[in-house]
Amino acid sequence: MNAPRRAYTLLAEVLKISTAEPQAQTLQYAAALVSRGQVVGIPTDTFYGLAADPFNLAAVEQVYRLKGRPEQKALPVLVNSVEQAGALTRELPEAFLRLAHKFWPGALTIVVFATERVPLKVTGNTGRIALRWPNSKVATGLIEAAGMPITGTSANLSGMPACSNCPQVVKQLGNSLQLILDGGESGATLASTIVDLRGDEWRILREGTVSEAAIRKALDE
Repeated sequence: MNAPRRAYTLLAEVLKISTAEPQAQTLQYAAALVSRGQVVGIPTDTFYGLAADPFNLAAVEQVYRLKGRPEQKALPVLVNSVEQAGALTRELPEAFLRLAHKFWPGALTIVVFATERVPLKVTGNTGRIALRWPNSKVATGLIEAAGMPITGTSANLSGMPACSNCPQVVKQLGNSLQLILDGGESGATLASTIVDLRGDEWRILREGTVSEAAIRKALDE
């Protein structure tokens, strides 16, 4: 399956995928591209995201470049288990485990100190990693098929609205991606909530689907 070509530009290949029961062959095809350093647009449980190999510096650079994302902003990384998240962190604070067990899989991104195996560029040169286990069979299936975590930044140009369907992704990034998986309308109106953990202290960097009150309650339980 090759991307269709025009005389003067390259448009992303678009493949339909079921968000309820993702087709294994489609996931394997997308995973092969990710493993070769390509960036793939995928539906998640919030907005569409850009999936790439977070350990491949060329792929990471491509994500920053095609989005126009400031390099001091870390790239969120998607995982499919708490254990996989733990392998990317220097330590798992008790607060991390409480939040992960309460809200994962779901729309909560948790920022903690990254292990040395995580490229500094992925962390926006901060040494801290933003982790999320999405409630998305496409995203978690791609992680399983690729055999590694994937980047999960939103599939849009920086400063432009996040995309809740494939045509929006095509409009913004169709000339920059090789493949977009079309899972239909995501139905999202809010992005994930981002909480920053430092020891026993925490703060909300972005309030989204999960409220600050819900996080406070989970940590106080």
